[in-house]
Amino acid sequence: MKLLLLALLALPLLAEDYGAEPAAEARPHVFGWPFADWKQMRPRGGSTEGASVTLSSEPRPAWEALQQAELSRLERDRRAILAMAGSYRVSFDFLETLGFTPDYQPPRPYFSWGTERVEVLEASERFISLQHTLVMFFKNEDGSAGEPMLMKHWRQDWTYEPETLWTFRGDRTWQKVDAASPEGRWSQAVFQVDDSPRYEVMGEWRHEGGMSTWRSDNCPRPLPRREFSVRADYNILEGVHEITLSPTGWLHTQHNRKLARDEDGSRYLGLEVGINRYEAISAPDLATPLAASWQKSAPYWQQVREAWSELLGSRDQVRLRPEVEGAKLWQVHFARAGELEQQISPDHSDDARHARETLRRFLDE
Repeated sequence: MKLLLLALLALPLLAEDYGAEPAAEARPHVFGWPFADWKQMRPRGGSTEGASVTLSSEPRPAWEALQQAELSRLERDRRAILAMAGSYRVSFDFLETLGFTPDYQPPRPYFSWGTERVEVLEASERFISLQHTLVMFFKNEDGSAGEPMLMKHWRQDWTYEPETLWTFRGDRTWQKVDAASPEGRWSQAVFQVDDSPRYEVMGEWRHEGGMSTWRSDNCPRPLPRREFSVRADYNILEGVHEITLSPTGWLHTQHNRKLARDEDGSRYLGLEVGINRYEAISAPDLATPLAASWQKSAPYWQQVREAWSELLGSRDQVRLRPEVEGAKLWQVHFARAGELEQQISPDHSDDARHARETLRRFLDE
């Protein structure tokens, strides 16, 4: 990833502006808040416009493989997870639906979008790792598409019948706990852009009538960037989410509760619904520019993942410092990856030391 991406990570994800006001006789319907002033409920998010995309219309081979008859339950689960890989136009929609504070006023909804590539990092019978990377083509002044900009995004690791989970406890702390009723179920562990933990939760795949859906247990997790950049009145996002496959993509639905927790106790501030839609695209090509960039920094990120695996395998609790010497964890890792991508023939001899030393410095003992 280019060093310019360091600045991009501090911005909201890219989104198209909702445009001009409607005619006077038209009264827009704000989903979830139909009687609210629509001008006050315009979605927040970015306003940069990306290049046009071509949506795929044919069922993907991974979807067709999922529909085959006489598969074992485990194999059908695996194929459902692997079917999430590909190139997508991704949209992120979030709306707070209910508040529990006096004189509650709903905040503006959130909307953003991007083009994203999901790659399979590792796949075995009982474990699958998927890496998400934003690959965005911006429009030039003449309307043409510029050079792609890449940003390493989140990662999801799937484990069949795990014995333990890493659960978020708040205050940048994660704790190892026993997995509840793991038989026949998968855990989804989500990691942040710097490969630090975000949350891990158990859930079960169900395949009925040609529809494949994974539904999670209830799960606490840190605030996402779209929230902690504008709010400080709560510190845990708790909820249940679902992933459902379609012939041309997949849908990630969230039902969240916003929880404020401190030494005096816990209280809920609001409810939220989220819809993240992954629509398969045939253009622009996301795989080629990603491969060119990823091959230079991939060995370093592998060392980062291995450093985390060693740490999580040796402890029952982990707490991270928010900053070290004025820098956040993702900034240190992305700076190192950026340096490697600028080299014609990257030198990876110091990758392991750098990854482990960086992690050691950010651990809050």
